[in-house]
Amino acid sequence: MHKNPLSITRRKMVKTLAAASLVLSTGLMSATTTYAAPGEVEKPDLKFGFIKLTDMAPLAIAYEKFFFEDEGLYVTLEAQANWKVLLDGVIDGTLDGAHMLAGQPLGATIGFGTRADIITAFSMDLNGNGITVSNDIWKQMKPNIPKGEDGKPVHPISAEALKPVVESYKAEGKPFNMGMVFPVSTHNYELRYWLAAGGIHPGYYAPHKGDVSGQLQADAMLSVTPPPQMPSTMEAGTIYGYCVGEPWNQQAVFKGIGVPVITDYEIWKNNPEKVFGVSKSWAEENPNTHIAVVKALIRAAHWLDENNNANRPEAVEILSQSNYVGADYDVIANSMTGTFEYEKGDKREVPDFNVFFRYNATYPYYSDATWYLTQMRRWGQIAEPKADSWYMDIAKKVYRPDIYAVAAKELIAEGKLDAADFPDFDTETGYKAPQSEFIDNITFDGTKPNAYLEQFPIGLKGEEIVD
Repeated sequence: MHKNPLSITRRKMVKTLAAASLVLSTGLMSATTTYAAPGEVEKPDLKFGFIKLTDMAPLAIAYEKFFFEDEGLYVTLEAQANWKVLLDGVIDGTLDGAHMLAGQPLGATIGFGTRADIITAFSMDLNGNGITVSNDIWKQMKPNIPKGEDGKPVHPISAEALKPVVESYKAEGKPFNMGMVFPVSTHNYELRYWLAAGGIHPGYYAPHKGDVSGQLQADAMLSVTPPPQMPSTMEAGTIYGYCVGEPWNQQAVFKGIGVPVITDYEIWKNNPEKVFGVSKSWAEENPNTHIAVVKALIRAAHWLDENNNANRPEAVEILSQSNYVGADYDVIANSMTGTFEYEKGDKREVPDFNVFFRYNATYPYYSDATWYLTQMRRWGQIAEPKADSWYMDIAKKVYRPDIYAVAAKELIAEGKLDAADFPDFDTETGYKAPQSEFIDNITFDGTKPNAYLEQFPIGLKGEEIVD
C-alpha cells in the first residue's frame, strides 16, 4: 500500500495538469519523429515489474515521490520471481514495462531465448554489481593477491589469483561452479570478462548445436541462480562464487559466508547496467504514455544523485521496505551511500558504486548496446560472424535515444531539469568515445565491434564458430 494515497480529486487534477503540460510542449517534437505530438497519455493505469535489487530504485522513487502522478500516470509496481517471468510478462502484456537486464531487449530481439521485439529508451544505472567468493575459496585465493602497506589486499583483484584454485579443482575432477543471474545478464558478461582476463575460460554457448549451457570448453562452470538466492546457494556449497547486484554481495559479508573480491566498477569503470524495457508494440500504441514514463524515471534518477547523493539515506529507507528490495537498511546502505565492504572490516570508499544520473547514466547509448552484442558474440550466443553494420542496426532497433530526447526536452521546457543535465541532443551520435578503463586495459570502440573482439585472447572472433 502506498504511504500517501492520492484522492480521486487529486488524481484527476494531476492528470489534467500533466495532459496540459504535454500539449504545451508540442513544439518540442521533431516533425520527422515516428512518435505522435504530445497529448494526454493513452494509458494512465500501468503495472511495471522489477526484481528485488537496489538498481530498481528509479521505479521506487518515481512512485514514492509522485513523479509518475505528475505525468498523469497511476502505477503499480510488482516484484517478479525471476528475469524470465519478468520478460514473459512484458511480452504477453501482463506488465506494461519492467526493470530489465540490459541484455534482455537485445537477446529477445535477436532471438537468443524468447524471441520478441523489446525496446528501451531509458538506462537505469551504471555499475552496481560485484563478484563474491565463498570464505573457503577466498582463503585459497588470498596467498596469490598482493598486499598493500596496510596489509590489506590491493584492488582491483585479478582472476589470476583464482586461476590456481580453479586448476586444482580441475585436476581433482571437480567442476568449479559459479552463479550468475541470467544468460543475457550484465552479471554473466562481467563474470566472464573478469575470468577470461585472468586466463580462466568461462565456456561457450552453441545455440546452432542446441547447446545453451554456456559451459563448452569451460574451466569455470557458470549457471543461473536468482539474485536473492545467491548467498544461500553459495553457503550450501552448490556454487563457490557468484556475480550479482546489490544487496546480495554485501549480504554475504554481513552473514559472514563470503568475500566480494571485485566490483564491476573495477572491471569496467562506469559500465551500463539495467534498462527500462517495453515491448515495441506497446510503445507504438502508447507513445505519449511512454514519454511520460521516461520523464518520471529521469526525474527519479536525478533525485537519487542530486546534491552529491544527499538523498541516498532516504532512498535506502524506501528500498529496505519489503515491497521493494526488503533487505536490512544497513546492508543496502553499505553500497548505496558510497562505500563497499570487501573482506569483513575492509570497507572502502566507492562513491560511484551506484550511479543513477550523473555521467549521462540515463541516456540509452548505441555503444552500450553494441558492447553487450560483442559479448554475446564472444561467448557464442551469437553463433556466427556478423558485420559491423549488423551490430549498429540491432543497437538502433532496440535502443531509442530519440524517445529519450523528447522526454528530456519536455523536462527542460517545464523547468524541472536543465539542458546542462543532458547530452547535447543536436550533436550527440549515441556512441561514446572509445573507452579504455577495463581491467585488462583493452579499448572498446562501439563503432568497431569486430576489431574490438579481435583483441581478446579468449573468446570467438572473426569467422570462428564453436565446433
